[in-house]
Amino acid sequence: ELERVRTHRRLYRRRRRQAAIPVVAIVGYTNAGKSTLLNAISGADVLVEDKLFATLDPTTRRVKLPGGQVVLFTDTVGFIQKLPTQLVAAFRATLEEINDADLLLHIVDITHPNALAQSRTVEETLAELGAADKPVVVALNKIDKLADPQRVREMVTEFPHSVAISAKEGIGLEELLGRVERALSENLVYIEACIPYSEGELVSLFHQRGLVEREEHKREGAVLAGRLPVRYLAAFRRYLI
Repeated sequence: ELERVRTHRRLYRRRRRQAAIPVVAIVGYTNAGKSTLLNAISGADVLVEDKLFATLDPTTRRVKLPGGQVVLFTDTVGFIQKLPTQLVAAFRATLEEINDADLLLHIVDITHPNALAQSRTVEETLAELGAADKPVVVALNKIDKLADPQRVREMVTEFPHSVAISAKEGIGLEELLGRVERALSENLVYIEACIPYSEGELVSLFHQRGLVEREEHKREGAVLAGRLPVRYLAAFRRYLI
């Protein structure tokens, strides 16, 4: 079953790369409200259960951001501390989505008494997965359940630049999507490069993961100009003009 899930997601990720649509992976501790948020921003019915690993095969939805850009949001399995040995493989299989994402949306259950410890668990797990350097937007969820506004202010202080939301009630979602849009834009760098024809895979990469604004074909190679995620810059550095 796990191998079937892996194969399905691998093929799906390949199609997504070919479509060149930015991917946002929703991460967070179990029961933080990730699936509820995906439902709210996409208008689709995604399985919502108060159950560990309800989201075994991550669900992806197309969402239009305030500025009109279409982005793919993908749900992932809930993080937990001291993962049972028999669940490690399942957990790792579902989190392969994270390494392919352009941005991580970290959902924190603001009502949980151990919210800070849970967020640290998520951050530590991301580091173990090699995703610590990915841009992150933090959303403090379930503010509708807090009677004390001071608690919200305290949590916002603990998580600078976070957005307070209620996925269930639809509070703060427009602001959250705007923050995601800005983060994706900030993660892009403008480059111009002359890529030798022998490096055709780099031309394909630019088209798949970047936004090509101009392309010319000269004797020495393909000249491309546009915006590209910072994490791919090193691959093009020697061909920059």
